Amino acid sequence: MDDDTRKARWERSTEVPLAVASMAFLAAYAVRILAHSLSGDWKDLCLAVLFGAWALFAVDYVVRWRLSGERLRFVRTHWLDTLVLILPLLRPLRVVKAYEAVQRRHGEPRLALHARVIVYSGLSTTLLGFAGALSVYQTEHTAPGATIKTFGDAVWWICATFATVGYGDVVPITPLGRLIAVGMMGIGLALLGTVTGTFASWLLQVFAREDDERPPGI
Repeated sequence: MDDDTRKARWERSTEVPLAVASMAFLAAYAVRILAHSLSGDWKDLCLAVLFGAWALFAVDYVVRWRLSGERLRFVRTHWLDTLVLILPLLRPLRVVKAYEAVQRRHGEPRLALHARVIVYSGLSTTLLGFAGALSVYQTEHTAPGATIKTFGDAVWWICATFATVGYGDVVPITPLGRLIAVGMMGIGLALLGTVTGTFASWLLQVFAREDDERPPGI
């Protein structure tokens, strides 16, 4: 069995476990941050789940890197997987990848291309927004002079940031919080541009189809 076949089999067999690990990571992170009354044992359990999920991502990355035989080229061609391994905020994106793989297994996708792009963008926005709100809340709510004092403040800030509105009523003030904010701004711009471009492309196709179907001379 060649390396490409082994790599494909490995990826198919790990899609669902890694998606479950992504959700477990996000759930453990949320419980650890938001449940202030947790006992030390429960906090330790959440921490163990976080590290366990990261270990699964690391093992998967190393195995696929070894099976690919690409060495440094693998890092460049799989840059999203590399970022997911390094940055905890991006790990929920594995759920989107698993959803896409499940759609492929069932043959032709049930949704058109434009609809799939919008669905994936919406799912990515929800997962990344929730993870970003948790991170900003964890970083900011205990800082002196913080304006993001509750998780609700963090969610409001994420919504304003993703929408590129930026009211300025609540803002990160710590260096780490501002670093997270820069990442969220970039993600918001990318997702907004993707959805807007996809919708515009769909409208152009609809209008072009209507023109083609219109009788000559009208």
